[in-house]
Amino acid sequence: MVHLDVRNESARRGLWRRDVLQRLAERICAGEGVCEEVELSLLFCDDPFITELNRQYRNKPHATDVLAFQQPGKTCHGVRVLGDIVISLESVERFCGGDRAAMRQEIRLLFSHGLLHLLGVTHGDAAATRRMKDKQAQYLGKNPEDVWHYTKTAARRQ
Repeated sequence: MVHLDVRNESARRGLWRRDVLQRLAERICAGEGVCEEVELSLLFCDDPFITELNRQYRNKPHATDVLAFQQPGKTCHGVRVLGDIVISLESVERFCGGDRAAMRQEIRLLFSHGLLHLLGVTHGDAAATRRMKDKQAQYLGKNPEDVWHYTKTAARRQ
């Protein structure tokens, strides 16, 4: 069972449904072999907040779309705490050009990406990036090339 705590501190509203994210989290955890009860939190914010987190924890002084903060080994009342996912809805809006349907899909993509990071999946080299793409595609029911846009995002920041 997945306990999902969601909070929206963004000015953007109506872009996500808790039940959709809950089902996605359960699908990912089951697919990744997580058998015990787990808890994670999801915070939606805007660029100033995620910029500060990115600067403080990654020494990168700019906004990003998603950050994941793993809490390995932590339990609370017998429930394994996976960690926290932070998504900037302002960055999502900018990336999607304000298209609300695309924004909803992007939120699911970023949530799955963050949750996979909390479960230990990384993308530090080409093989690991391929595994991350494949897992995201599997859980989202998409083509692997449709679930990876970090090179485009990074190019826009330059």
